[in-house]
Amino acid sequence: VSMTFLRLFALAAVAWVALAPVRAQDYPSRPVRIVVGFAAGSASDLIARALAQKLGPALGQPFIVEVRPGAGSNVAAQSVIRSPKDGYTLFVATSSSTIRSASSDNLGFEFARDLEPIALIANAPFVLAAWPGLGVRTVRELVTLAKAKPDTMTFGGTAVGTSGYLAAQLFNRHAGTALAIAPYPSTAQATTDLMTGRISVAFASAANVLQLVEDGKLTALAVAQPARARAMPAVPSIDEAGLPGVHASIWIGMLAPSGTPRPIIDRLSKAVNDAIAAEDVIRHMQTQGMEPLGGSPEVFARRIASDTARWDAVLQASGLAK
Repeated sequence: VSMTFLRLFALAAVAWVALAPVRAQDYPSRPVRIVVGFAAGSASDLIARALAQKLGPALGQPFIVEVRPGAGSNVAAQSVIRSPKDGYTLFVATSSSTIRSASSDNLGFEFARDLEPIALIANAPFVLAAWPGLGVRTVRELVTLAKAKPDTMTFGGTAVGTSGYLAAQLFNRHAGTALAIAPYPSTAQATTDLMTGRISVAFASAANVLQLVEDGKLTALAVAQPARARAMPAVPSIDEAGLPGVHASIWIGMLAPSGTPRPIIDRLSKAVNDAIAAEDVIRHMQTQGMEPLGGSPEVFARRIASDTARWDAVLQASGLAK
């Protein structure tokens, strides 16, 4: 290799580094795609559209939501990962991606390696809900009854390997109980059976059970997070209730392909944080049973790492690990 070529290469590298901040400063100069991995009308789709309406005016270019459902959002994730690392294709992911990362080696990508966190957007906490006929009002009463009469109680969960199912496994581990877990195709079906007493207890999102609790059709024992939920302030957190660490929720966050310039990531992160602080966006989230989160890319990265590690431990203990 000639010295002339090496000098030219070095000059080109220096020029690229010098121009990178300018390119980021000019971002965006054309429309930006936000890819959602679940169907139109899903919580992630609706929240992505609410965000797009704020990001467009704030950053001076249209933000267009593209729905690409399939394989539990893996189709959408792969399409974003294969896109140019320029900030013009973004991904709205949910916490289910961390479960799939912990449970499978066959995704064709690594969530934490191939996608760059921008900001957490929202969180829908799970509520530990019981059939009123069970006669328990607290988590401690539930644990006592579960240990005394394990054969008479069933924990309802969503499909094997999903967050609802694994949350039930997590409860058994922390409470020292051995309740049988009945998997359901959907939260709605599990909730219906919970109201009739066919199952005894279940984890469900706050949005799905809030009205049922208010109507007395279900008993809310705890919210599966460290602090109480805004939507259900009278319900204790699971930590208050005596089972710290039994945390389960559905979060939504925005990411870009790994390698996207950091100045672009930072600009998007600020814009997302500003958007989710708007009163109309907060109200929109609350109608979905979600709470705004926000925070830096580093905060989001830590959440991804901690969730992946937690679900990996649960999967290992339950024999469902990859």
